[in-house]
Amino acid sequence: MAVERFIPFRKQDIIQMCSQELPDERSAHSFKQFCQLLSSVIHFDYHEVLELLKNNYAPFDPNADTQQLNNFTLENREQCKTAFAENFAQILNAANFEKITEQDLQEALNEESLFKVRLEVEFDDFEQVVFYRRGESQLSETITSLWGFRKQTINFTNYDRVAVYITFKDKTYFEQKKKQPIGFEPSSTIIKLFQNVPKADLEMLFPNSEVRMRPIDKVIIGASAVVGGAVVLVTKLGASILLLTALLAFWLGWRSESVAMTQQHFISFGLGVGVFAGFIFKEWSKFKNRKIKFMKALSDNLYFKNLDNNAGVFHTLIDAAEEEDFKEALLAYTFLLKSKQGLSASKLDDKIETWFRNKYHCQLDFEISDALAKLERMKLVTLDKDTYQALPLTQAKQHLDQRWDSLFNYNQ
Repeated sequence: MAVERFIPFRKQDIIQMCSQELPDERSAHSFKQFCQLLSSVIHFDYHEVLELLKNNYAPFDPNADTQQLNNFTLENREQCKTAFAENFAQILNAANFEKITEQDLQEALNEESLFKVRLEVEFDDFEQVVFYRRGESQLSETITSLWGFRKQTINFTNYDRVAVYITFKDKTYFEQKKKQPIGFEPSSTIIKLFQNVPKADLEMLFPNSEVRMRPIDKVIIGASAVVGGAVVLVTKLGASILLLTALLAFWLGWRSESVAMTQQHFISFGLGVGVFAGFIFKEWSKFKNRKIKFMKALSDNLYFKNLDNNAGVFHTLIDAAEEEDFKEALLAYTFLLKSKQGLSASKLDDKIETWFRNKYHCQLDFEISDALAKLERMKLVTLDKDTYQALPLTQAKQHLDQRWDSLFNYNQ
């Protein structure tokens, strides 16, 4: 299992952890001010990204409750779709999400669901499907069967967060398929965010997934129907069937002796047919009820795993990306500030990862290149050959303050 880029601590916790690495009490207040400035600058940058995402998603938003001032042309829609997909992928990357590969998705479709249901997905309905995940762990769960007498422990891969990006095909496609879209609009784009999703159950996140009976379920219901049907035929229709067989053989010339059918025979036969029809309906109801049970298990599971939908996902992911950027930049700056002689990128990366591993028992792959790129962009570090040096806190705060003051310059 690959080591994650995600830093599994809250922003406020990272601030506290970093402040403990700077024991000078005189710099505590100054460090707090630095964190406030750094957070505000990064927050402003992501606010612009959020507005851009919302504007590009507007033509496809299935939950929009506002009127459109201008109609979007086909060309406008394609431009918005392309720009949105690029920006959305960048935000997910900044939030340290990883793209789920086609191989992972195929493995999930082939594996048996932990919820003992079989799902089928019509992939032709989609124009684009992209899954992202963050936080991968190995978990175990005890599954009971045979009315609780059998218990089995299953080990599985679990994703802490899964983001789903799906675009449906246009209206023409569904008209040609004579298929009525339910719960979605053709050409629309849906975005969803889920939590604690087993890898084997990724297919349940598709909006058009349908519950199907597993082979074992069909065997159980089929065996019950065969045995029960045989009993009904023998006990309720046995005599009538023998009589009808004899009558049919006489009509076809296979039997010389005539057969007499009395009113009592017809009544018994009618009652037997009624009982048999009732049995067939009962077995069919069992099948439908079992399917409903599976669908309820699926819907209950999704209800508690769903975190956000469509435009609401932007705010969650923007906040996550903003926090990750802040944590990475602050960690890199703090450890450079501790080092009087400065550090190379590789040494800084190793120092931070070792610190997390030894002090907080946390294994992660720190994004050193992103962290240093942010510090360089905000002019909080200097680079001499391959050695990075952090600016003193006072000077770093001045740089951030100047950057904040220059965000809006309307003097021209």
